[in-house]
Amino acid sequence: MERKWTVQAQDEGSAGGVRSVQRALDILSLLTEERPSITVREVVAATGLAKTTVIRLIQTLEQMGLLWATSNGYMAGPGLWRWAHLARSSWELPPETKRMMRDLAAKDRETVNVYVARDIVRVCIAQQESPQPLRHVVHVGDELPMWAGASAKVLLRHASPALLARIARSSPYGEQHVRRMQEWIDEAAHQGFAVSHGEREEGLTAVAVPVLGRSGAVVAALTLSGPTMRFTEERIDTFVKDLTEVANRMAERGFDHPLGASF
Repeated sequence: MERKWTVQAQDEGSAGGVRSVQRALDILSLLTEERPSITVREVVAATGLAKTTVIRLIQTLEQMGLLWATSNGYMAGPGLWRWAHLARSSWELPPETKRMMRDLAAKDRETVNVYVARDIVRVCIAQQESPQPLRHVVHVGDELPMWAGASAKVLLRHASPALLARIARSSPYGEQHVRRMQEWIDEAAHQGFAVSHGEREEGLTAVAVPVLGRSGAVVAALTLSGPTMRFTEERIDTFVKDLTEVANRMAERGFDHPLGASF
Protein backbone atom coordinates (compact mmCIF):
# COMPACT_ATOMS: atom_id res chain seq x y z
CA MET A 1 0.00 0.00 0.00
CA GLU A 2 2.80 2.40 0.87
CA ARG A 3 4.49 1.77 -2.48
CA LYS A 4 1.23 2.43 -4.33
CA TRP A 5 0.87 5.88 -2.78
CA THR A 6 4.51 6.66 -3.58
CA VAL A 7 3.94 5.84 -7.24
CA GLN A 8 0.81 8.00 -7.37
CA ALA A 9 2.67 10.93 -5.89
CA GLN A 10 5.44 10.59 -8.45
CA ASP A 11 2.92 10.37 -11.25
CA GLU A 12 1.57 13.84 -10.56
CA GLY A 13 3.17 15.80 -13.39
CA SER A 14 4.45 19.28 -12.73
CA ALA A 15 3.32 20.45 -16.19
CA GLY A 16 -0.40 20.28 -15.47
CA GLY A 17 -0.99 16.58 -16.11
CA VAL A 18 -0.62 13.10 -14.69
CA ARG A 19 2.64 11.67 -16.00
CA SER A 20 1.49 8.07 -16.37
CA VAL A 21 -1.58 9.15 -18.33
CA GLN A 22 0.54 11.39 -20.55
CA ARG A 23 2.93 8.53 -21.20
CA ALA A 24 0.10 6.16 -22.11
CA LEU A 25 -1.36 8.69 -24.53
CA ASP A 26 2.09 9.27 -26.01
CA ILE A 27 2.20 5.55 -26.81
CA LEU A 28 -1.22 5.61 -28.46
CA SER A 29 -0.24 8.68 -30.48
CA LEU A 30 2.55 6.67 -32.11
CA LEU A 31 -0.11 4.79 -34.07
CA THR A 32 -0.85 6.38 -37.45
CA GLU A 33 -2.27 5.34 -40.81
CA GLU A 34 1.31 4.91 -42.01
CA ARG A 35 2.24 2.92 -38.88
CA PRO A 36 -0.82 0.91 -37.79
CA SER A 37 1.16 -1.22 -35.34
CA ILE A 38 4.09 -0.64 -32.98
CA THR A 39 6.54 -2.86 -31.15
CA VAL A 40 7.89 -2.48 -27.64
CA ARG A 41 11.28 -1.65 -29.11
CA GLU A 42 9.78 1.14 -31.25
CA VAL A 43 7.97 2.59 -28.25
CA VAL A 44 11.15 2.59 -26.18
CA ALA A 45 13.06 4.32 -28.99
CA ALA A 46 10.34 6.91 -29.60
CA THR A 47 9.58 7.78 -25.97
CA GLY A 48 12.90 7.28 -24.26
CA LEU A 49 11.17 5.36 -21.47
CA ALA A 50 12.64 2.32 -19.79
CA LYS A 51 11.58 -0.99 -21.32
CA THR A 52 9.99 -2.13 -18.06
CA THR A 53 7.90 1.06 -17.93
CA VAL A 54 6.82 0.65 -21.55
CA ILE A 55 5.79 -2.98 -20.99
CA ARG A 56 3.76 -2.01 -17.92
CA LEU A 57 1.97 0.79 -19.78
CA ILE A 58 1.29 -1.38 -22.83
CA GLN A 59 -0.12 -4.16 -20.65
CA THR A 60 -2.47 -1.68 -18.99
CA LEU A 61 -3.60 -0.30 -22.35
CA GLU A 62 -4.13 -3.83 -23.61
CA GLN A 63 -6.21 -4.73 -20.55
CA MET A 64 -8.41 -1.69 -21.22
CA GLY A 65 -8.86 -2.73 -24.85
CA LEU A 66 -7.00 0.31 -26.16
CA LEU A 67 -4.20 -1.78 -27.66
CA TRP A 68 -4.40 -5.21 -29.29
CA ALA A 69 -1.47 -7.63 -29.48
CA THR A 70 -0.64 -9.07 -32.92
CA SER A 71 2.29 -11.00 -34.38
CA ASN A 72 3.69 -7.72 -35.71
CA GLY A 73 3.29 -5.69 -32.54
CA TYR A 74 0.44 -3.74 -30.99
CA MET A 75 -2.37 -2.13 -32.96
CA ALA A 76 -5.32 0.04 -31.97
CA GLY A 77 -7.68 -1.95 -29.77
CA PRO A 78 -11.45 -2.38 -30.03
CA GLY A 79 -11.96 -0.25 -26.92
CA LEU A 80 -11.14 2.81 -29.02
CA TRP A 81 -14.28 2.24 -31.11
CA ARG A 82 -16.46 3.50 -28.27
CA TRP A 83 -14.42 6.67 -27.91
CA ALA A 84 -14.36 7.18 -31.66
CA HIS A 85 -18.15 6.87 -31.80
CA LEU A 86 -18.57 9.37 -28.96
CA ALA A 87 -16.18 11.82 -30.58
CA ARG A 88 -17.90 11.54 -33.94
CA SER A 89 -21.38 12.00 -32.53
CA SER A 90 -20.23 15.05 -30.55
CA TRP A 91 -18.05 16.77 -33.14
CA GLU A 92 -19.48 15.83 -36.52
CA LEU A 93 -21.15 18.83 -38.12
CA PRO A 94 -24.90 18.73 -38.79
CA PRO A 95 -26.08 18.13 -42.38
CA GLU A 96 -27.13 21.77 -42.86
CA THR A 97 -23.70 23.04 -41.92
CA LYS A 98 -22.03 20.51 -44.22
CA ARG A 99 -24.28 21.67 -47.04
CA MET A 100 -23.27 25.29 -46.44
CA MET A 101 -19.61 24.27 -46.60
CA ARG A 102 -20.16 22.36 -49.85
CA ASP A 103 -21.96 25.34 -51.39
CA LEU A 104 -19.17 27.67 -50.28
CA ALA A 105 -16.47 25.45 -51.78
CA ALA A 106 -18.42 25.15 -55.02
CA LYS A 107 -18.98 28.90 -55.24
CA ASP A 108 -15.49 30.14 -54.38
CA ARG A 109 -13.68 27.02 -55.68
CA GLU A 110 -11.27 26.84 -52.75
CA THR A 111 -11.00 24.42 -49.82
CA VAL A 112 -13.23 25.15 -46.82
CA ASN A 113 -12.09 24.16 -43.31
CA VAL A 114 -13.40 24.52 -39.78
CA TYR A 115 -10.82 24.69 -36.98
CA VAL A 116 -11.11 24.74 -33.21
CA ALA A 117 -8.40 25.60 -30.69
CA ARG A 118 -6.87 22.96 -28.46
CA ASP A 119 -4.18 24.46 -26.27
CA ILE A 120 -1.19 25.35 -28.49
CA VAL A 121 -2.60 23.72 -31.64
CA ARG A 122 -5.68 24.06 -33.82
CA VAL A 123 -7.59 20.99 -34.91
CA CYS A 124 -9.39 20.57 -38.23
CA ILE A 125 -12.86 19.20 -37.46
CA ALA A 126 -14.41 19.52 -40.93
CA GLN A 127 -13.32 20.05 -44.51
CA GLN A 128 -14.82 20.47 -47.96
CA GLU A 129 -12.16 20.21 -50.64
CA SER A 130 -11.81 22.62 -53.54
CA PRO A 131 -13.08 21.25 -56.87
CA GLN A 132 -9.85 22.40 -58.53
CA PRO A 133 -6.97 19.96 -59.24
CA LEU A 134 -4.44 22.15 -57.39
CA ARG A 135 -5.90 22.57 -53.92
CA HIS A 136 -5.07 22.69 -50.23
CA VAL A 137 -6.01 19.59 -48.22
CA VAL A 138 -5.90 19.11 -44.45
CA HIS A 139 -7.30 15.88 -43.06
CA VAL A 140 -10.01 16.01 -40.42
CA GLY A 141 -8.32 15.50 -37.07
CA ASP A 142 -5.02 17.04 -38.16
CA GLU A 143 -3.36 19.36 -35.66
CA LEU A 144 -1.68 22.50 -36.97
CA PRO A 145 0.40 25.06 -35.04
CA MET A 146 -1.09 28.23 -33.63
CA TRP A 147 1.97 30.45 -34.12
CA ALA A 148 0.88 31.31 -37.67
CA GLY A 149 -2.04 31.03 -40.05
CA ALA A 150 -5.27 32.93 -40.59
CA SER A 151 -7.39 30.62 -38.45
CA ALA A 152 -4.95 30.89 -35.52
CA LYS A 153 -5.20 34.69 -35.57
CA VAL A 154 -8.97 34.37 -35.26
CA LEU A 155 -9.01 31.63 -32.64
CA LEU A 156 -6.57 33.43 -30.33
CA ARG A 157 -8.70 36.54 -29.91
CA HIS A 158 -9.08 36.09 -26.14
CA ALA A 159 -5.93 34.06 -25.49
CA SER A 160 -4.11 34.66 -22.21
CA PRO A 161 -0.54 36.00 -22.16
CA ALA A 162 0.61 32.67 -20.71
CA LEU A 163 -0.90 30.72 -23.61
CA LEU A 164 0.58 33.09 -26.19
CA ALA A 165 3.99 32.70 -24.56
CA ARG A 166 3.78 28.91 -24.78
CA ILE A 167 2.69 29.08 -28.41
CA ALA A 168 5.56 31.44 -29.23
CA ARG A 169 8.05 29.08 -27.59
CA SER A 170 6.78 26.29 -29.84
CA SER A 171 7.39 28.41 -32.95
CA PRO A 172 10.61 28.67 -34.98
CA TYR A 173 10.96 32.28 -33.76
CA GLY A 174 11.01 31.82 -30.00
CA GLU A 175 9.38 33.92 -27.28
CA GLN A 176 9.89 37.21 -29.12
CA HIS A 177 7.21 36.01 -31.57
CA VAL A 178 4.56 36.96 -28.99
CA ARG A 179 4.64 40.59 -30.09
CA ARG A 180 4.03 39.73 -33.75
CA MET A 181 1.27 37.28 -32.83
CA GLN A 182 -0.48 39.92 -30.72
CA GLU A 183 -0.37 42.36 -33.65
CA TRP A 184 -1.98 39.75 -35.88
CA ILE A 185 -4.66 38.96 -33.29
CA ASP A 186 -5.50 42.64 -32.73
CA GLU A 187 -5.70 43.26 -36.47
CA ALA A 188 -7.99 40.27 -36.99
CA ALA A 189 -10.26 41.35 -34.14
CA HIS A 190 -10.49 44.87 -35.58
CA GLN A 191 -11.15 43.74 -39.17
CA GLY A 192 -13.38 40.79 -38.32
CA PHE A 193 -11.24 38.44 -40.43
CA ALA A 194 -7.63 37.34 -40.92
CA VAL A 195 -5.42 36.58 -43.90
CA SER A 196 -2.15 34.67 -44.06
CA HIS A 197 0.27 34.40 -46.98
CA GLY A 198 2.89 31.65 -46.72
CA GLU A 199 3.30 32.02 -42.96
CA ARG A 200 3.35 28.29 -42.30
CA GLU A 201 3.76 26.87 -45.81
CA GLU A 202 5.19 28.75 -48.77
CA GLY A 203 2.70 29.36 -51.56
CA LEU A 204 -0.33 28.81 -49.33
CA THR A 205 -2.85 31.53 -48.51
CA ALA A 206 -5.81 31.35 -46.16
CA VAL A 207 -8.66 33.66 -45.19
CA ALA A 208 -10.49 33.06 -41.90
CA VAL A 209 -13.45 34.49 -40.02
CA PRO A 210 -14.64 33.69 -36.49
CA VAL A 211 -17.64 31.53 -35.70
CA LEU A 212 -19.25 32.68 -32.48
CA GLY A 213 -20.93 30.63 -29.77
CA ARG A 214 -23.98 31.58 -27.75
CA SER A 215 -21.88 33.68 -25.37
CA GLY A 216 -20.35 35.66 -28.21
CA ALA A 217 -16.92 34.07 -27.76
CA VAL A 218 -15.00 32.66 -30.71
CA VAL A 219 -15.52 28.89 -30.75
CA ALA A 220 -14.23 28.07 -34.23
CA ALA A 221 -12.65 29.51 -37.34
CA LEU A 222 -14.14 29.10 -40.81
CA THR A 223 -11.54 29.33 -43.56
CA LEU A 224 -10.92 29.26 -47.28
CA SER A 225 -7.41 28.21 -48.35
CA GLY A 226 -5.49 27.49 -51.49
CA PRO A 227 -2.54 28.49 -53.69
CA THR A 228 -1.44 32.10 -53.11
CA MET A 229 -1.49 32.86 -56.84
CA ARG A 230 -5.30 32.47 -56.85
CA PHE A 231 -5.89 34.68 -53.80
CA THR A 232 -5.88 38.10 -55.40
CA GLU A 233 -6.96 41.15 -53.41
CA GLU A 234 -10.28 41.22 -55.23
CA ARG A 235 -10.96 37.56 -54.57
CA ILE A 236 -10.01 37.90 -50.90
CA ASP A 237 -12.67 40.62 -50.52
CA THR A 238 -15.22 38.21 -52.00
CA PHE A 239 -14.01 35.37 -49.78
CA VAL A 240 -14.37 37.48 -46.64
CA LYS A 241 -17.93 38.40 -47.57
CA ASP A 242 -18.91 34.79 -48.32
CA LEU A 243 -17.18 33.37 -45.23
CA THR A 244 -18.79 35.96 -42.98
CA GLU A 245 -22.24 35.16 -44.33
CA VAL A 246 -21.83 31.43 -43.70
CA ALA A 247 -20.23 31.96 -40.25
CA ASN A 248 -23.12 34.21 -39.23
CA ARG A 249 -25.63 31.58 -40.30
CA MET A 250 -23.76 29.02 -38.22
CA ALA A 251 -23.80 31.33 -35.21
CA GLU A 252 -27.52 32.01 -35.63
CA ARG A 253 -28.15 28.27 -35.43
CA GLY A 254 -26.28 28.06 -32.12
CA PHE A 255 -22.85 26.86 -33.20
CA ASP A 256 -21.16 25.84 -29.95
CA HIS A 257 -19.24 23.07 -28.17
CA PRO A 258 -19.81 20.24 -28.79
CA LEU A 259 -20.58 21.30 -32.33
CA GLY A 260 -23.46 19.00 -33.07
CA ALA A 261 -25.18 19.07 -29.69
CA SER A 262 -26.78 22.50 -29.95
CA PHE A 263 -28.56 21.98 -33.28
